[in-house]
Amino acid sequence: MQALLKFSRGVDWLSTQIGKYVIWLILASTVISGMNAVVRKALNTSSNAFLEVQWYLFSASFLIAAGYTLLQGEHVRVDVLSSRLPKRQQIWIDIFGFSCFLAPMCLAILWYGVPYFLRAYHSGEMSNNAGGLIRWPVYLMMPLGFGLLLLQGSSELIKRVAFLRGLIGDPTAKKAEKSAEEELAESIRRLAEAAQGSGGQAGKSV
Repeated sequence: MQALLKFSRGVDWLSTQIGKYVIWLILASTVISGMNAVVRKALNTSSNAFLEVQWYLFSASFLIAAGYTLLQGEHVRVDVLSSRLPKRQQIWIDIFGFSCFLAPMCLAILWYGVPYFLRAYHSGEMSNNAGGLIRWPVYLMMPLGFGLLLLQGSSELIKRVAFLRGLIGDPTAKKAEKSAEEELAESIRRLAEAAQGSGGQAGKSV
C-alpha cells in the first residue's frame, strides 16, 4: 500500500504542477481574442487562424486541467444525499463512482480518441476554414486530458482505500489556503519588515 500511496503523491504533484501553469492558456486565449477584436474593428481584417487558436487554447485549458480540478474536489457533484451520510459511506460512494463510472469513461475515450488523433496526425488534417490551423494538436487534447484525469482518478481511489484502512487522514477534507489578498498582505508585511531592518542597521552604522 505504501508504494501505491507514493504513486498517488507523485500523481498529485503532477496535477498540481499542471494546474499552476495551464491557467496561462486562458490568459493567452483572452489576449488573442481581444487583439483579434481590435484588429477586426480598427483594420477591418481578421483571420480564421486567430479565431481557431482561441478555442484550441480554451479547450486545452479545460481538458488538461481536468485532473487538477478533480484533485481539488471542484468538479460538479450532487451531494444532496451523500452529504448526510457518515464519512465512511461517502468514501465508499466515491470508490464506486471512480471504479464504475470515471475509469470506464476515461478508458472508452482513450480507446476511441487515440486512434482519432493518430489518423489526423499522420494525414496532416487541416481545418476546412480558409487560413485555418492544423487539427491534430486540438485532437491530442482529448486523450491527453482524459489520460491525466484517469491518473488523478487512480490517485483519488488509492487515497480513499488508504483512508478506509486507517493509513491516511480524510482525503476529501479541504486544505486551508491563503487567499490572493492574504498572500499580498503577507508579502507587503515582509517587505515592510525588511525595510525596517535595513533602516535599523543603517542607523547603527552611523
